[in-house]
Amino acid sequence: MVTPAPPPRDRTFVPWGASPHFGTLMRVKVEVYADAAAVARAAATVIAAEARSAEAARGRFVMAVSGGHMLWLMLRELALEDVPWKSVHLVQVDECVAPAGHPDRNLTRIEESLLRHSPLRADQVMAMPVDNADLVTAAAHYAQTLAQLAGASPVIDLVHLGLGADGHTASLVPGDPVLWVGDADVAVTQAHQGWRRMTLTYPILDRARSILWMITGSDKTEALRRLREGDTAIPAGRVRADHALALVDRMAAGEPGPRY
Repeated sequence: MVTPAPPPRDRTFVPWGASPHFGTLMRVKVEVYADAAAVARAAATVIAAEARSAEAARGRFVMAVSGGHMLWLMLRELALEDVPWKSVHLVQVDECVAPAGHPDRNLTRIEESLLRHSPLRADQVMAMPVDNADLVTAAAHYAQTLAQLAGASPVIDLVHLGLGADGHTASLVPGDPVLWVGDADVAVTQAHQGWRRMTLTYPILDRARSILWMITGSDKTEALRRLREGDTAIPAGRVRADHALALVDRMAAGEPGPRY
């Protein structure tokens, strides 16, 4: 279970949501912060605490990161935290099938915001092999990499997820056949916004020890409402909620200012 960040002065706490999963009522814990910068700082604090706990318990910390503008902010904050960097292994939730160094590649942001500003070494980042011409085979190889790192049925310590205005998360986009993949931990999507993508699938997301959502912006308000209500009609609503913490800003929460 994710350890919540210490209560800052600029946030309110709202225990939103109930999500049915395998017939069990589950809840997404939600913390509301003043703005995106505060969300990024809180997320970095949570991740650092989880890393220290994982190192003490298992000798390593395996974290999967998604994309979006919040990733950049959070990783820069994480670089300033007390993290047992030698024990950290970073994997990807999803990645665009785009040329190396392309601004749409999530790896580009990881390199610019974390590798350049923390002691994490490049060989501790397991990048999705989207440069491979045979993407299906590449996805299977990445699943094998995860198995070598986190067990035969890989259990990632912490998965960072974002939320799209259309309710997508990772590269699990409405209408894509990848939503129904149940026999593979990594799959390749159809084209979306100009790119095909490699993504983790529901089985491995649901095995993770903890899920950390970062959700900001007024365009996410409706999707957040559906997420907290456990609406499985949106891809994000199908992710397990019992071990999840959502850090959101007031704009996403539909709060113009503090209520308390």
